[in-house]
Parts: sequence; C-alpha cells; structure tokens
Amino acid sequence: MTLSIRRARPDEAGLILSLVRELAEYEKLLHEVEATETDIEAALFGENPRLFCAIAEWEGEPAGFAVWFINFSTFSGRHGVYLEDFYVRPFYRGKGLGKVLLSHVAKACVAGGGSRLQWAVLDWNAPSIAFYKSLGAVMMDDWTLCRVTGAALTRLAGEAS
Repeated sequence: MTLSIRRARPDEAGLILSLVRELAEYEKLLHEVEATETDIEAALFGENPRLFCAIAEWEGEPAGFAVWFINFSTFSGRHGVYLEDFYVRPFYRGKGLGKVLLSHVAKACVAGGGSRLQWAVLDWNAPSIAFYKSLGAVMMDDWTLCRVTGAALTRLAGEAS
C-alpha cells in the first residue's frame, strides 16, 4: 500500500473544503461551516499565506488532511504550530495514516524552530483522544478554550473606540 503526504495545491480548494465539511459533519458542527472555496484558496495560496495544508493520499486517493498556522508562545519565546483541522476519512483509519500525517505537521513545527504543537479535541471524541495520548499528547484539562464570534465579536470590537 502506498501512502504519501504532500502540500496541498491551489487547484484543490474544493477538495479541502469538502474535507473540512466531512470533519465538521463528524464533529456534529456542519451548521458552523461558512467557508467557501474562494476563502480556502485565498487563505492557503494568497500573496502572503499564513495557513498551511497537507493532503494525505492512500494509493493516490485523498484520505485525509491537516491544516495549521503559526502561533507564538510568550512563555517559551518561540513560535509553534496550531493544528486547526486534522481529519482522516473513516475508510482509511487504522492504517497508520493519521500518525504519519500528524508527524508531518510536527516535522514542520520543529523545522521552523517551533517549541510546541497544539490543537483542540472535542471532549466526547474518545477515539481521537486515545490516539493523541498514544502519541504523547497531554490533555490540557485545566485550560478552557474561549471564543467570541458574530454579534458578540462586533460588540466587543466596538468597545475599543
């Protein structure tokens, strides 16, 4: 069996969006996907991209993807990587593809001088949590993810005046 991990190409914005939608459906969050192919293409392949994507292929077929961006830790004084999306299609799970794909992102982090690789996982997603722990990931149970969107974001932005 042939597995390859490669950088996404500009003509694959549609594929990437379909993988995003598959991930969102798995996470029961499809109703939150607002991105378009144009958004994906601009973010990944625009003039100064700050978003990166790798496609995992099994026997030449798209089997999964990882999307990440560079962040910064003031505590370590170094950059790191935040893994925004990580998904392996159900048919391809259990073949070692996820480990290789995550290893690819870790390699990009280390090559860029990064001090850490971080991501979030839904607390009900026991298979993914077990997989991440098997790779040495530490669940940051003492931290709570915060998010401000929509009207609340607009309202908060107005407070800066």
